[in-house]
Parts: sequence; C-alpha cells; structure tokens
Amino acid sequence: MTYSKEEKAMWLEDWRQSGKSAWTYAKENGLIPQTFVTWAKKYNTKEKSGFVEIKQERKPKLNALGIVIEKGDIKIHLPTGISGNDLSTVIESLELSVRRASI
Repeated sequence: MTYSKEEKAMWLEDWRQSGKSAWTYAKENGLIPQTFVTWAKKYNTKEKSGFVEIKQERKPKLNALGIVIEKGDIKIHLPTGISGNDLSTVIESLELSVRRASI
C-alpha cells in the first residue's frame, strides 16, 4: 500500500506520542516494520522541528505588550490576557507549520 506524505506524517506523529520503538509500533498497527523505520529515519523531525525545550528555571519576560519568549534569534510575542483557546490555536498552528516544513 502507498501512503501520502500527510498519512505518513500522521503515522509518525502518533508513533512519537506512543513512546514505543518504531518497529513495535509498526507491527502493532499493521505496518511493515522495515518500511516504517525507513520513514522514521527519512522524516525524522525531532532535530528539524524548530521547537526548543525551555527549562523550568527560564521564565518568560512580561512587558507592556505581553509575554515575550526568546530562544536565540526566535522571539514569540503573546499579548497580555491571551485566552487559553487562543494560546492553543497558536501552538497548534506552529506544530502544523513545522510538520509541513519537515515533510
């Protein structure tokens, strides 16, 4: 069976969240393990994702414009009083754009 890039991305994201080895995940989900491992190597977004873990001791800066999160050359500005729904939308949009860029 042939899978589209979007389907591969879906399988790979589900696998990453599972915490299982690529081989085990593929077998449990009816995929060919050798093929799935190849996808995982080819589309490995862990290094390319653009997301950087921010350690707990780092606190976002709060200024008159809101919260500014900085890491290297990357700055994310969030307005004061941003709702949880709006923040979720921002995060989901970032994740989606990173997934598209890595495929």
